[in-house]
Amino acid sequence: MTADTLLPELAAQAGRAAHRAADGCPCTAAVLADRPDATVVRHAGTVAKAHAPGTDPAALAHRLATAARLPGILLPPLTPRPAVLHDRLVTFWPYGTPVDPATPDAAPWEAAATLLARLHRSPVPPALPAMRGPAKAARAVARLRAAAPGHPAARPVLRAWATLPAWARAEEPAPGPGVLCHGDLHLGQLVRHPAPDGPWLLIDVDDLGTGTPAWDLARPAAWYACGLLSPEEWNRFLTAYRAAGGPAVPAGGDPWDALDAAARALTVQSAARAVAKAAAARRPLDEVEQAVVDACDRMGRLPAPPPRTRDT
Repeated sequence: MTADTLLPELAAQAGRAAHRAADGCPCTAAVLADRPDATVVRHAGTVAKAHAPGTDPAALAHRLATAARLPGILLPPLTPRPAVLHDRLVTFWPYGTPVDPATPDAAPWEAAATLLARLHRSPVPPALPAMRGPAKAARAVARLRAAAPGHPAARPVLRAWATLPAWARAEEPAPGPGVLCHGDLHLGQLVRHPAPDGPWLLIDVDDLGTGTPAWDLARPAAWYACGLLSPEEWNRFLTAYRAAGGPAVPAGGDPWDALDAAARALTVQSAARAVAKAAAARRPLDEVEQAVVDACDRMGRLPAPPPRTRDT
């Protein structure tokens, strides 16, 4: 299906869902995102999302059911199962107010951390798939190898990737018992519930699953390590997560032994995407992109982990 076909049909589905939800209006649908992995449109108070081609319907259904069971943590879907639009699965959600990127000082780091801690402490539903974070990092590196193998910035990124433990490269299961994880935490994954004085909630269940909870703290940790997140914001986030009893890090002391591998993996993922995009656009890296590549260069000087054997 082409984008020219998908968008109007998805908008029509969003409009029908909005009228069923009794929030219909004469306005047209607004496109919130239009990427190869997701197309999202809004009609009044209803959002329709077309998931990536090839999305597993059973896995998505389990993820939707998990969101419905945790309405104080995850934004609950409007329908219990995905619809089908040609070759795409479509889900419907209430529209929530996103974080305002124009007011970074008001970013809800405490809310994000508290929601994560509550998610990590929630029981893992039966049959829930694995959290997709490491697999997405591996795909970003694979795209870099395919799209920009000769780019000068690709070399430090790939060297850093080689230093990561096998679980962070999606080559083996994560260590320890799996907990319920979001899989792709950043501030764009929070919205305020549309109810009056509604709370902040997590959205986007595509990567939700069982895994190591450190992955959900890894992007803020990586930004802090790269100088892209201030010490004050990182401390607000970490302090709130610990106060809510989050299991990803110790209750006190240095958190980096627990976070290091996941934070390095998210740094490599960010750098791989940045270099691939810059190469495709035939432009130099911007300041933020260069910062994550420089971090990979420093990481690449670390020794690679020894190969695991049956006895290790």
